[in-house]
Amino acid sequence: MDLFSRTWTALRAAVADLSDEDFGRPSGCTGWLVRDLVCHLIVDAQDVLITLATPSDREPTRDVLTYWDVSGTPPTGDDPLDALTVRLAAAYEDPSLLKFHLDDVGSAAGRAALLADPAGRVGTRDEILTVGDFLSTYVMEWTLHHLDLIAYLPEAEQPPAEGLVRSREMLEQIAGSPFPYAFDDVDALLIGTGRRVPTEEEQARLGELASKVPLYLG
Repeated sequence: MDLFSRTWTALRAAVADLSDEDFGRPSGCTGWLVRDLVCHLIVDAQDVLITLATPSDREPTRDVLTYWDVSGTPPTGDDPLDALTVRLAAAYEDPSLLKFHLDDVGSAAGRAALLADPAGRVGTRDEILTVGDFLSTYVMEWTLHHLDLIAYLPEAEQPPAEGLVRSREMLEQIAGSPFPYAFDDVDALLIGTGRRVPTEEEQARLGELASKVPLYLG
């Protein structure tokens, strides 16, 4: 729960520090500008609120690792929901409105997470998870999207180190193999999720893992 809060707070702070010009820059998400990514974060915050308000007495059907739908096909940005996000983001026009909406809904999502019982069960995407597992998936979501947000903003703050470490651990468990020790956490996450193409040296270091990554998480 604490790590969820720290990674989410850091991501929202990174958005708050953006200039108006930054919203028109590309992000690390294929086909999305920074403004589109921030709009997606608003939807994510709404998902947290909706899910935490959808309790269940059923047994969990997924956990923090099996929650993800893993694909070997990279996103194109042409998915209907992705296209809708772009249109919604453009409708805000003024970047300050995007900032305000994220702060408003995001703060509520953060408070709801702190008040939730980690052992409780909730429903989302026709699956059941414990609250703790559900919020833990968002540690990875927030961390990866923080990297996406600052992909073309070299002076921006990196995600919290503990979020990077935990996200790497989860990605390694999903892949079924650790990343090379020589990879720092950021490189492991970027290469492991297809956000960056490995160099020839990095590709060689991957060894057998090269046949398993990148993993596209949905």
